[in-house]
Amino acid sequence: MKHEIMPVYDGKSRILILGSFPSEASRKQGFYYGHPRNRFWRVLSAVLGCDEPGGVEEKKRMLLEHGVALWDVIGSCTVTGSADSSIKDVIPNDLSLIFSAADIKAVYLNGSLAFSLYEKYGDRSVPYFRMPSTSPANAARSIDALIGAWSVIRCML
Repeated sequence: MKHEIMPVYDGKSRILILGSFPSEASRKQGFYYGHPRNRFWRVLSAVLGCDEPGGVEEKKRMLLEHGVALWDVIGSCTVTGSADSSIKDVIPNDLSLIFSAADIKAVYLNGSLAFSLYEKYGDRSVPYFRMPSTSPANAARSIDALIGAWSVIRCML
């Protein structure tokens, strides 16, 4: 399956947040973190101190206004449903598209698969950090704990 959602970034982006690969809900919606129980947008808006965005254009605007680029590590793979555990045959995205267009100061990886794949395929000359997954599969972390952990991105903006 090929990744069909375009990255969000511009020349003012300072941090890059990477997931692994879009879920079924995200692929259907055509944008990142589309599952209604994924807490990404709720966490990020709390960290950035703004209202939670509604539609895709609001989400893009929130990201760009705050210097945040967003994409996924995987460009194509074999996947069953949305489970990271089912991902095989990974071909990474060409992250140099973003690094060449923006002065990225740090990369934040949403979950353990994104982190391990970035270690394998990513630009390790830029500081990068594993963040707790905002996925509903990570139910052990409360929303407050996620917001607290993700608050570290503020220091790079």
